[in-house]
Amino acid sequence: MRCCGTGESRRRVWSRKVNGEGDSVLDTTPLCRLRESERQCGVPSTRCRKNERNPVSQVTEFFRVPPSQRDHVPAARIALSVAVPLLFLLVVGRTDLAIYAAFGAFTSIYARNEPIRARFKHQSQAGVLITACVMLGALLSNLGAPEPVVLGITALVAGIGALLAAYLTLKPAGSLFFIFATGAIGSLPNAAPTWQAGLIAAVSAALSVALGLAFKYVGEGIRGPVMPVPEHHGLTTGQLWAHAGRFFLATGVAGILGSLSGLSHSYWAMVAAAAPIAAPDLSARLQRGVHRVVGTLGGVGVTAFLLSLQLQSWHIVVFVIILQFLAELFVGRNYSVALLFITPLALLMTELASPGGTSSLLQARALETVIGAACGLAVVYIFRSRSERAADTQAIPLMRQAANGGK
Repeated sequence: MRCCGTGESRRRVWSRKVNGEGDSVLDTTPLCRLRESERQCGVPSTRCRKNERNPVSQVTEFFRVPPSQRDHVPAARIALSVAVPLLFLLVVGRTDLAIYAAFGAFTSIYARNEPIRARFKHQSQAGVLITACVMLGALLSNLGAPEPVVLGITALVAGIGALLAAYLTLKPAGSLFFIFATGAIGSLPNAAPTWQAGLIAAVSAALSVALGLAFKYVGEGIRGPVMPVPEHHGLTTGQLWAHAGRFFLATGVAGILGSLSGLSHSYWAMVAAAAPIAAPDLSARLQRGVHRVVGTLGGVGVTAFLLSLQLQSWHIVVFVIILQFLAELFVGRNYSVALLFITPLALLMTELASPGGTSSLLQARALETVIGAACGLAVVYIFRSRSERAADTQAIPLMRQAANGGK
């Protein structure tokens, strides 16, 4: 990647971190917005280093919600990608198929703010991967695969999906949506036929790609930030496999613990475990994990309120569309706030596909998320890079000094 100068040009650099051991963590939500571009240019940021080591600054950063940068435009596109197939299925009386359409529509989440050609390429790639995961999940369900098999294959999907996402430089990074699609559909008692689930997901994904192209003409990417796209992931083969291994390990352990807990929906623990790993550095990963827990617990409360309203199918579809829009307004600004909408969105989709007991559903979501987030945080901390270990060593005396009132 060509190095930039200072000032405005530095602020436009694509935000991607390669840590001290060269492990690319492809995400665009750094704790300090200037930090990544300054590292790319070889210009250290004194302000960011101080903020990373200052506990008060980290707490402030946790609750900060940056100003919107025309987030309503991509949010509207993504919500429309979800709305069209779901409303069609509602009209024809097949809301039982909504979960496959919704997963296909998640293709629209990829390549946000990328130039139009890059968006078409990356959304097409993501759509193929998501459709494959939907079909794999449906196949597992139709074969009557036991839970350990579903969780084991989902963990493999987590690792391979993370590797492919890194290799293809997909945004958002990691394999969270691949895990969700495989685990959720594979856990259904009676999924649709594999071909039908795949067809619905593929059509929904194709619509998402088409809307991604069409929204160029309504302003998305013309004004506001447009992210330059890297030509190469910048990783060695070993680094790619190490990145995949972290996802496989974290989700595998989370799945086992979730299953042993006796709760339903163990794949939720796997989704929560994957969430922090894709963040750009250790501080951001730890913050992402805590955001996941705090936001999910708040979202469970929102879901409890919605489900107490005795919703019909059409109510659920409308709420899913609204929640998708709200989630996309905040997901790039504060992850915990976004999860206030993502959590009920996921739970309502689950309720639509397989109605069940509300209290057990909410309890499982909360506890499985805590289990999974703990596994993800443990993996990112234990397997952090040499440079991150060195930064921890330097930060500990400063944190102790801050705790003692600067003495």
